[in-house]
Amino acid sequence: MDVGLGLTFQNIKEGVSDIEVYRHELSLAARAEDQGFDSIWTPEHHFTGYMMTPNVPQFLSWVAAKTTRMKLGTTVTVLPWANPVRVAESFLLLDHLSEGRAILGMGRGLGKGEFDGFKVPMGESRSRFRENAEAVLQALETGVMEYDGKYLQQPRVELRPRPYASYRGRVFASAVSPESVKLMANLDVGLMIIAQKPWDRVAEDVKNYRDRFFEMQGRSAPKPVVVAFVAVSEDKAKAQEMHDKYLVEYARSTSEFYQFGNKEFADIEGYEYYGALANSVEKHGIDKFNEFLADLQIWGRPEEVVEKLKAMVERFDVGSFIVYTQFGDMPFEVGKENYETFARKVLPHLKDIDVSGPPVGPS
Repeated sequence: MDVGLGLTFQNIKEGVSDIEVYRHELSLAARAEDQGFDSIWTPEHHFTGYMMTPNVPQFLSWVAAKTTRMKLGTTVTVLPWANPVRVAESFLLLDHLSEGRAILGMGRGLGKGEFDGFKVPMGESRSRFRENAEAVLQALETGVMEYDGKYLQQPRVELRPRPYASYRGRVFASAVSPESVKLMANLDVGLMIIAQKPWDRVAEDVKNYRDRFFEMQGRSAPKPVVVAFVAVSEDKAKAQEMHDKYLVEYARSTSEFYQFGNKEFADIEGYEYYGALANSVEKHGIDKFNEFLADLQIWGRPEEVVEKLKAMVERFDVGSFIVYTQFGDMPFEVGKENYETFARKVLPHLKDIDVSGPPVGPS
């Protein structure tokens, strides 16, 4: 199976300079192909040190020039924030620069500060995402964008360069709320699973996605890609320490950035799920919730990490993984060792997993 490397470019405690963060993570990216990774992925974020990734296609173009076979993906491009013409142009160009290695991961966004910074009302995000996604997907296939919607009125324009190749099978979307899961099935795109809820709830979402996908598209849904933050060491105590320090700190930074305790989400159209989540956070406490988020990730000795990821493949019929090995306030030397241990001791076992069989159909 394919395994991708995710990069965060986090500077959440400002203990080092942004230059040092970029120098370190670019070094991981430059070595990733030789280490055996199949792809590079980075999220889109703006305005804070939570993740300093404002222009992911530009970064992926840099990776394209440094590599020959690695695929290049986004986890994710947030469509409501951007002009869809520019999004389509960026990914058409990236596909030419990389000779067909680009992957579009897309989503509708959750960071309230980012919506405010772009002056986009959060309550419009679901409709804006649907319209922009339909327009972008059409443009990636045809080289032409034209759309007449509530928020997007785009006269017909031809995009150049023309499409290098079809993007079918190379588009994935993150979905956490049940409504978003259905929307991704309607759009005929793959599902990107980012751990934010109990795995039994994820199993329900995957089932609903597959059922809806078959209903709408008349065929089985593609196998999902799963995003996992991994802490691995041959020293079991050190692996546990990485969980307790860095996975928990990453969870804390995520809760703070996304305002998971903000009950105002209940009154924002499309974010009712997060309003209910805020009630749960208030009931159990933010520290407990951060521990829960950390526990959704993967940590342990190499053989334990392999078994946990294999179990996930079997449970969800996973097609590929994206793993993050540098996160939170993890020192660079710890992140480098984590990265190298994963590449040497875990990655070969995952690449040996055969996922070429047909995807699971509807229940």
